[in-house]
Formats: sequence, structure tokens, C-alpha cells
Amino acid sequence: MTRTRRGASSRSSLRCIGRAETHAGGTRGRSADEMNAAVKNRPKSVLFACTRNIVRSPMAEGLGRHFFGKDVYFASAGVKRGQSDGFAIAVMDEIGIDLSKHQPHTFEDLEDASFDVIVTLSPEAHHKALEFTRTLATDVIYWPTLDPTAVEGSRERVLDAYREVRDSLLDRIKKFLGYQPMGNL
Repeated sequence: MTRTRRGASSRSSLRCIGRAETHAGGTRGRSADEMNAAVKNRPKSVLFACTRNIVRSPMAEGLGRHFFGKDVYFASAGVKRGQSDGFAIAVMDEIGIDLSKHQPHTFEDLEDASFDVIVTLSPEAHHKALEFTRTLATDVIYWPTLDPTAVEGSRERVLDAYREVRDSLLDRIKKFLGYQPMGNL
């Protein structure tokens, strides 16, 4: 993961922050104060970006909304517009998340550019996000993520590739945003 901080005061320089700000251990073994700090420091708005906004970024947006509800605003965009992907819709439906109404769109389609964090999932999206945020105080984080549309083979093999991407994104999102499941009440 590469994390870059962009701001109006540092237009020509990038500061790499690295992995230090991610939560690798989840919530087990953390004190109530640590968990409250994780929630308090959680970004309020996250944009997920990939190349065509048809698989990786809509999956990440759907997972974020599912697990964090209205605590965090999530959106997704692509460098270019693609067509809806049936495999992405199918693997998200397996876990109860409906992507069938997702309409792919680009950075230029965004109504608001004010995000606390942009998580890029492809090299093209990372370059676009850096360009997009050159005058904004927005963190840009790169999570290299396999493009499952490139996988060939049987239907089950392709679905497995999509599931791997979904599950990998889910783990990263939960760790990054400090997911805290509700305990027994």
C-alpha cells in the first residue's frame, strides 16, 4: 500500500506515509480507548477508484456501505466508463449486497471532489487520483488489486477470481476503517 498526502500547500511534493496508519490487527485485543480512537480518526468520506468502475471500485463501495452504513460516505469512480459486469453483481449478491443498480461513472462525473481519502485499486486510477487531487488536501492510497476480468477459464474459475478480489477488498476495508462488529447485547 502506498499512501500519499496531497494538499494545496504542497502542490509539488508528495509525502509517503506507508503502512503505519492501517490497522493490521483488527479489533481483537484492543482496548476500548484504542477502538474509540480508531472510530474517531476514521475518514468521513472515501472514494474508491479503478480503471472502468465496473468491478473493483463498485465492490469496495458496496462493501463499505454494507459494513459502515451512514458512518462513512462512500463513492466510486473510474478513469473511463465501462459496462456493468454480471460476475461482479453475482459474487456480491452471494453475500447479500446488490450491485445491480450500479451505474459506472468517471472522476469527471463526481458531483463533489471533497473526499478525505481516495483509495485507488489500479495504476491508472492512482495516476488519475494524484492528478485529480493536486490542489486538494486529500489522502491518496494505492491498494494494488487484481483485475478479475483478465482471468480466463471456466465460469467457476472466473467466479473464484472475483470472489478473491471481493474478499481481499473486504479485509482491507475492515482493517483500514477499524471495523468493530456488534457484540452480544
